[in-house]
Amino acid sequence: MASYTVLFKIILVLLSLSDSAVHVLSLSFGINYGQIANNLPSPSRVSVLLQTLNVSRVKLYDADPNVLQAFSNSQVDFIIGLGNENLQNMKDPLKAQAWIQQHVQPHLPQTKITCITVGNEILGGNDIQLMSYLLPAMQSVYRALVDLGLSKQVTVTTAHSLTILGNSYPPSSGSFKQDLAQYIQPILSFHAQVNSPFLINAYPYFAYKDNPGEVPLEYVLFQPNSGMVDSVTNLHYDNMLDAQIDAVYAAIKAMGHTDVEVRISETGWPSKGDPNEAGATPENAGLYNGNLMRKLEERKGTPAKPSVPIDIYVFALFNEDLKPGPASERNYGLYYPDGTPVYDIGFKGYLPELTFTADSNKNNVLTIFNFLIFLTVYLLLSD
Repeated sequence: MASYTVLFKIILVLLSLSDSAVHVLSLSFGINYGQIANNLPSPSRVSVLLQTLNVSRVKLYDADPNVLQAFSNSQVDFIIGLGNENLQNMKDPLKAQAWIQQHVQPHLPQTKITCITVGNEILGGNDIQLMSYLLPAMQSVYRALVDLGLSKQVTVTTAHSLTILGNSYPPSSGSFKQDLAQYIQPILSFHAQVNSPFLINAYPYFAYKDNPGEVPLEYVLFQPNSGMVDSVTNLHYDNMLDAQIDAVYAAIKAMGHTDVEVRISETGWPSKGDPNEAGATPENAGLYNGNLMRKLEERKGTPAKPSVPIDIYVFALFNEDLKPGPASERNYGLYYPDGTPVYDIGFKGYLPELTFTADSNKNNVLTIFNFLIFLTVYLLLSD
């Protein structure tokens, strides 16, 4: 009887381990894991941090094999990035297939790669030639996934900045810039055909920074405020992010599509900025991201799309000290590179010490499990 009591306790331990693995999938937001820095922790340490935070979705800007390997068997969904510099080559179906065979296939199925972003903010730039490469590259990557039997598990899209909008106010009058219509129209048709989302990098912070005297801070930080009413639809908006999302939906609808979902591939708030960057403080960053997290927990949609829960990837995991541009660009992180939170939004994670490695941890876990299996068999045989 004593041996069965011990066996029961062992089973409880195994079940608790299993439950913790399932619990990691519980949160509804993703996070951008940028690496433009020279002081970041190793991917194996980051994998532990994110799993203790219960983050279940991660977006990369490349296909770093070290990161993808570190998250092997972690049950974390990955969006990986195909850089702007690769778009011209990706027009060639053979090169697109070779890229997938080199950067995607070796990590499947142990690492859950579910999406490839082909380029980032291409249509928000000034490179007309690069814009012309975008859709052909997306199509080649998708065809390669089909040929390799991966198109059902890996989607293809690209991320846009909000500068592609020609009008965003009121939200129901949202429209794309006329000179971009030639690119966006066929891209929307591609999304509808392959059932992939339209990704937007949306930053209410930019609107506040550019017009701090006109844009109420409470409106961009999800705090109580009078908001605004869309004069066309009479829908009430109490925060700018919802208005930005609905403006994109309206722009898509104006191009004849109601069959493409909008998702937010980046949003965040800097904790520090240059003197001319209004509002870039840790207090405001904590309010923005903390209130955003609480909003996401409600699983609600926008005023124009109430039945479609907002899908968001927060920018970003770490401060990145080598990013060019104003000071704010280097201070969007939720964490400092040493694993210390930049501000408190209620999430406590654990970044292992430098001596900790994924391999050693995996070996320790395997040793424990092997011992438990041996002990279980021994107790059963002894009875």
